[in-house]
Amino acid sequence: MPLHFELVTPARLVLSEPVYMVNVPGTEGEFGVLEGHAPFTSTIKDGVIRVWRSAGAAPEEIPVKGGFAEVSASGLTVLAEHVG
Repeated sequence: MPLHFELVTPARLVLSEPVYMVNVPGTEGEFGVLEGHAPFTSTIKDGVIRVWRSAGAAPEEIPVKGGFAEVSASGLTVLAEHVG
């Protein structure tokens, strides 16, 4: 099953779709999220979110500045202060 991923800024919904995996630049270190990951919340630092749309695919890189990430039963939501 794919992971539901949403990337949101205060101004708009940037991305909302099923993906294979997401790598997030957490303030305590980068972390990867796959479907079924244990729930948790983390702050994120300025960096790059990497999104794999399918297993074996090249990742898409999305620059972000600050914010929060939440992993829950419904997927991964990243609320970034700025994207791009």
